[in-house]
Amino acid sequence: MKLTRENTDNLNRLPIKVLQFGEGNFLRAFVEYAFQKLNQEVGFNAGIAVVQPIVKGMVTLLNDQDGLYTLFTKGIKNGKEVEEKELITNIVKGVDPYANFEEFLSLGREESLEFIISNTTEAGIAFVKSDRPDMKPPSSFPAKLTVLLLERFTYFNGDMDKGLTIIPCELINYNSDTLKKIVLEYITLWNLSETFKDWLIRSCTFHNTLVDRIVPGYPRDQIEEYNDQLDYEDRLIVSAETFFLWVIEGDDRLKAKLPFGNTDLDVKIVDDMQPFRTRKVRILNGAHTTMVPFSLLFGNQTVKESVEEPFTGPFIRAAVYEEIIPTLDMERDELEKFADAVFDRFRNPFIKHQLSSIALNSISKFKVRVLPSILTYIERKNELPQHLVYAFACLIRFYKGKWKNHDLPVNDDEDTIAEMVQIWQMDSYISVTEAVLKKTEYWDADLTLVPNLKEAVALALEHLEKEGVQQGFKNFSEALK
Repeated sequence: MKLTRENTDNLNRLPIKVLQFGEGNFLRAFVEYAFQKLNQEVGFNAGIAVVQPIVKGMVTLLNDQDGLYTLFTKGIKNGKEVEEKELITNIVKGVDPYANFEEFLSLGREESLEFIISNTTEAGIAFVKSDRPDMKPPSSFPAKLTVLLLERFTYFNGDMDKGLTIIPCELINYNSDTLKKIVLEYITLWNLSETFKDWLIRSCTFHNTLVDRIVPGYPRDQIEEYNDQLDYEDRLIVSAETFFLWVIEGDDRLKAKLPFGNTDLDVKIVDDMQPFRTRKVRILNGAHTTMVPFSLLFGNQTVKESVEEPFTGPFIRAAVYEEIIPTLDMERDELEKFADAVFDRFRNPFIKHQLSSIALNSISKFKVRVLPSILTYIERKNELPQHLVYAFACLIRFYKGKWKNHDLPVNDDEDTIAEMVQIWQMDSYISVTEAVLKKTEYWDADLTLVPNLKEAVALALEHLEKEGVQQGFKNFSEALK
């Protein structure tokens, strides 16, 4: 049976309150899911119009199913495996501005429209100087947004009550500040009116966000297993983990507009999202980056295997709970609760997260995700965080490229790989360590100036190389005492 509203008894069409740029897996498993909860639990009555932001997309397929699709969520909650499925019903229509530009503009004239949400990938929030207001449509997402807002401003004669709440979900820091800045650049470049600029600044609000949910997407390898659970044909099935977190910068007015506080979803509307971003980068991403070289050298292949193995699991937990969490400026209970959820996610039996797939650009990731924890720990404790220091040594050893006659999945730019291979031609562990730590282009600092760090990393490297990952850490740890 084809998936349609008529066949599933979903004939009620909601008013369009949300205009969404992007129709990919993440938004459909995150934003549509969140607004469906608002509709179900607080009667929010919000329909979503989806705009295809690039030439090639899935709007045609989405419209062919009347905006309907099935979301499967799988994961671990409080130590227990959870599997759920839900038919998502709040997409009213999909619009392809490349095929029907007038239909795209008409969305700006929707009386009920209140919110614009986007996820056009990290590259989507970009200024393209060649974009013009008479293009149908302009190429970039910010230019399309500017054209749409101009249409709304013009149609409603500058009515200050017709401004929109703009909530981008692209994975860049200060995503909404960046988007707003680019929109204002287009207003200047295109010589648009000061009254429009004033309307945008005074009537529209822009909100930085942090989104967090792993969305593997369409389960191609297991599609028969998923289809067996349905009594209709769904070509847009999307799978996601159970974990959900949305942090949005905003005030009490935004809390009133988006009453997520009356649902059980973890949506936090806060004055400043940066502590939450730092928490995620240091704990979730930091744990990933800490474990990858260390765990691959040990012989693990997946994240799940890494956190469950009797040696590597406790090592990673100690790094997070004993060395990363003490460097963060939030309540420890809240940090530990978040870390508990992270380890539940790492143990998710439904997601096979290969360590090799997250080994890309490990040096630059270590600089952002792990190095700040090392430096802050030293500053606060006046001692070295032994697990993170040992992980640093594993990172350096990883870039040698081979371990026990096996190729390691080093994945970085060619210059960095070549530099690290050259460094490994040096004749001592202290020389190798010093050469790496002095590379300010890697770390934005000369790390040989950090007291005792160079000597400790070199010692860890020597134990690692001579005794293996497990025994090497034991002997290194004892030597630091």
